[in-house]
Amino acid sequence: MEKKKFNRLKLVLVEKGKSNKWLAMKLKKSETTVSNWCTNSRQPSIETLISIADVLEVQVDKLLNTKNN
Repeated sequence: MEKKKFNRLKLVLVEKGKSNKWLAMKLKKSETTVSNWCTNSRQPSIETLISIADVLEVQVDKLLNTKNN
């Protein structure tokens, strides 16, 4: 059974030319935490998702898997 992917964080980081390490530093989170988000092993809280969107200068919906993206 394929694991459901809820976020598009890894793709958005690639689009922005940014790394997991860079995002971890900006958010003051561990690289392991960001890696878990990027692999969809864990999901960020809503508050953290908003912070991620702010740091990456994108709308929150750009970070989520929907039928439109």
